[in-house]
Order: sequence, then C-alpha cells, then structure tokens
Amino acid sequence: MSLIYETIITSLDVAGHVHIAPFGIREEQGLVLIAPYRPSASLDNLLHHRTAVINMTDDVRVFAGALTGRRDWPLKQADKVKGVVLQSALTHRELELVEIREHEIRPELLFRIVHEVQHRPFRGFNRAQAAVIELAVLVSRLHMLPIEKIDAEIAYLHIAIAKTAGEREMQAWQWLIERIDNHKAAKDMGNIA
Repeated sequence: MSLIYETIITSLDVAGHVHIAPFGIREEQGLVLIAPYRPSASLDNLLHHRTAVINMTDDVRVFAGALTGRRDWPLKQADKVKGVVLQSALTHRELELVEIREHEIRPELLFRIVHEVQHRPFRGFNRAQAAVIELAVLVSRLHMLPIEKIDAEIAYLHIAIAKTAGEREMQAWQWLIERIDNHKAAKDMGNIA
C-alpha cells in the first residue's frame, strides 16, 4: 500500500460551479492518483474537465466543512488549468488527467502536475488538527462503519482535541460531532439502514 496524503480537491462541474472535497491521494511514478467512488460529483467533474487542483491546507475546517455542508471558502482562479485554488492553501498543485483505469466501483484517475505553487510555509500539524482529519475520514464513512467503532475512535481522538485544539480545530471538531449526532439520531429513528 502506498502513502496516502489527505488533501482538498477543488473541481468544477459542467456549469462551472465549484466542488470542494477532501481526498486521500497517492503518487505513482511521478503522477498523482485520485480514486473517487462511483457515483460522485468529484468523479463527474474530473472526467468532464480533465483537470483538478490539489490544495494542501492546515485549516482543518475546510475538511470538516466539506463533509458538513459548509463549502463556501475564499477561492482564486488557478494559474494553468480550468479550476480554482483555496485561498487558505499553503501549497497547491494544478493537474491534467492523463490516464483512466476503469473500475466499476472506484476508477483510478492519473494526473500529471502542470503547475505547483507554495504560498506559505507549512509549520506542521498539531495533534488536534490530525484528530480532526481522522474524524473527517470517519464521517466520510459513516454509512460503512458501526456506531460502536465511531464512538471508540471519538473517545480516543478527543484526547488530542482537549489537549491541543485551537479555535479552528474546536469549530471543525464540533461540526463533525454534530454530523455524527445527526446520523445517530436518524439511525435511531429507523431512517438509515
């Protein structure tokens, strides 16, 4: 298994509307591999325009926001491809699609990097930022994981939140916890299988 980097992918739909989504990406022989599940807005957008922008940000609210309906973040136009860049990006990479490995559930899209810019230095993640990203991954899989696993993970991850979270991390954490609470409530009411 190759190393996975947690990033934010920005893409455009057919009408030019921005879609912001957290994505674990891999690198393979100098190319970036993005593997969205079917069906997804990201997959549709990436196939339509054949471009994407990877945003590396330490503002974990963007990860949490994308999973909780908060997708209105300051943006600017990409330099070389049809797309947008998060203004909070520390670094961004502009990509062009070069290969598609078809798969019924999760096709693999290989992109070449056509432009990369470092906007600000990366000072590192604190433990709370890492905990928010881990909780965001769990939220993206709520439909696949048992509630007991999610509760156990929350209990462990909360230690880092309690010890090291700043205002941004607390806000992102709360958004994700609300999303989980809503999921549990719907499941308790029999609305989710």
